[in-house]
Amino acid sequence: MIEISQLLAELDWIPRPRLLALHRLGLETAEDLLTHYPRRYEDRHEFPAFPHEESDVPVCLCGEVTKTSVRRFGGWKKIFEATLQEPNANALSEPLVCRWFNLHYLQKMIATGQRLVVFGKPRLRGKRICMDHPEFEVIENDEEISIHFRRITPIYSATEGLSQRVLRSIIYRLLNELSDAPVETLLPSELARGNRRSAIRTIHFPEDWESLSAAREHLVLSEFFAMQMLIASRRAESQVRVGAAHCGRGELLEKFLRSLSFELTDAQRRVIAEIQRDLATNVPMNRLLQGDVGSGKTVVAIAAILLAIEAGCQAAFMAPTQILAEQHYAVLRRWLEPLEVRLSIRTGARHEENFLPLVAGDENPDVVIGTHALLYETVSFSNLGLVVIDEQHKFGVAQRARLTAREPAPDVLVMTATPIPRTLTMTVYGDLDVSVIDEMPRNRGKIITAVRNESKLGEVLGFLRTQLEGGRQIYVIYPLIDESEKLDVKAAATEYDLWRERLHPFCCELLHGRIPSPGKQEIMERFRSGETQVLISTTVIEVGVDVANATVMLIENAERFGLAQLHQLRGRIGRGEHKSFCILLSSDQSKETATKLAVLEKTVDGFEVAEADWDFRGPGDLLGTAQSGLPALKIGNLKSDAQLMRRARSAAMSILAADPCLELIENQRFRRLIVEQEGRTFSNIS
Repeated sequence: MIEISQLLAELDWIPRPRLLALHRLGLETAEDLLTHYPRRYEDRHEFPAFPHEESDVPVCLCGEVTKTSVRRFGGWKKIFEATLQEPNANALSEPLVCRWFNLHYLQKMIATGQRLVVFGKPRLRGKRICMDHPEFEVIENDEEISIHFRRITPIYSATEGLSQRVLRSIIYRLLNELSDAPVETLLPSELARGNRRSAIRTIHFPEDWESLSAAREHLVLSEFFAMQMLIASRRAESQVRVGAAHCGRGELLEKFLRSLSFELTDAQRRVIAEIQRDLATNVPMNRLLQGDVGSGKTVVAIAAILLAIEAGCQAAFMAPTQILAEQHYAVLRRWLEPLEVRLSIRTGARHEENFLPLVAGDENPDVVIGTHALLYETVSFSNLGLVVIDEQHKFGVAQRARLTAREPAPDVLVMTATPIPRTLTMTVYGDLDVSVIDEMPRNRGKIITAVRNESKLGEVLGFLRTQLEGGRQIYVIYPLIDESEKLDVKAAATEYDLWRERLHPFCCELLHGRIPSPGKQEIMERFRSGETQVLISTTVIEVGVDVANATVMLIENAERFGLAQLHQLRGRIGRGEHKSFCILLSSDQSKETATKLAVLEKTVDGFEVAEADWDFRGPGDLLGTAQSGLPALKIGNLKSDAQLMRRARSAAMSILAADPCLELIENQRFRRLIVEQEGRTFSNIS
């Protein structure tokens, strides 16, 4: 009998070539293979009739190969075609033509007389119904037909040298030879419905759709509960760390607020009060600050910094890129030096001594601003009380921990301008308290977004010149710095001279990540001062750049960007009182692109954009497991399974409330998981 932890290499009935293919999928043990869950299922009890019309919905069909052929096109390119006839077809039945482009090896796999199951979207090509590049499987009349046919059949993520048929057969045999020893579950009794062994068997070879649904729910809850318990352990560990109060009386903060030329929004005041309460306790603050682009997060961060400084502490301000760190440094100097706050900057490319001048005699700065260099350089913090991390999603949990792993523990405020759907907030940031700035400043101009085809470039240029003549400034954004032979995409450096001609005599400059830092800073200063009217740039200006007079943004090849990134880019305009315009230029006329870009025409609400972005991108690794330090999800979908995540979180929080240090957890499997994922033992927690 096979144990759940047994290595696949120890099973002599798996041939070495198959073993190597399994290893390419990251499958080393029996448990790895049994948790390689199907990505979809095909109901092969009875197949529908061949379609007569095309469809955007993929269908699963079965037929006999009556003809194969190879046709050439474009000189050296080939199309392999297999014509299928449905079983018991009458004289009026139309065949289905399956086509594969430049896949020569299929000629050896598909032959006349075979029975094929195919899955794909039927398309009308002339008078023929075709499927281009369908998934397929050859069905043979052998003793294993009950595994592959006349049932709800699992379809897996596979690899070269490991067909669906072979992979399915290996999993079927593995399940039949699995030891009767109990398979440990992570679920507490209030969540468990059935047992893990039965759920694993059913998820691969379900008897019916109802049992499949129940098995999937059990396994998704197990996965989510394990994740939520890991998050609970992080929260428990942070709350028992030695901390200190880092909150002054607020006189310095009030002086700063009186110096501002604008009033804080109610949302900003509410969030500052939440942070002030955190800073005043001995429990280390771990707070996430969410706010849409332009909502005023930086002012809130400065408020937290001033409260910490007034308590006699230092603050660190970490940004993901050098240009953003320099932008923050310039902003903080403008606001804080009149308050006699000492500032320093550290990035990977420079130290403060050869960058912007410091306050005279500054040997022990109150605030150190920098990139990830703050993690690795010898930065002398004599009394670090507060760490502010901007654009948290671009840092990993391990990076955050490295900066904060000191005693007493500093308070931590992480900020993001990328709106996060609630289910993600419960996972990636589940160990943090959450504050949301859900109100925009009153003096911001309206942003109008329009999608235009490349053919309308002439009209767009006329509009740009009108805006420039009215004294406004413009961003023109490209996805690449230089042209690529592999991608049909425009590039900033290539198009720069063309823009200088188009918009003459207005001054244009080029900005991208390969320009040395002093040069980037000089370019940005000329743009801020109005000396430069047009900035031709890559996404290096995505965050942190704040020029109130820049009211127009043209984004070339807009289809190449994700919705969230387009929203971030759009946030660079509308920073002042003037009406602003974002023009999304695209030559892609597909329905998918039109639907995606239309979202930005309809709303400027970042949370609506984030939800739509999630819908378009699907259930991929949106969690960012490498960044979050959480295990990758194998079966759960954070969007469609949000209700199950809430149930798992509720159960984990109940356990945490009853056992804050997790000392009484009896589940050995969970203990191992904590050690593997967190790199620590339970004695560290308690």
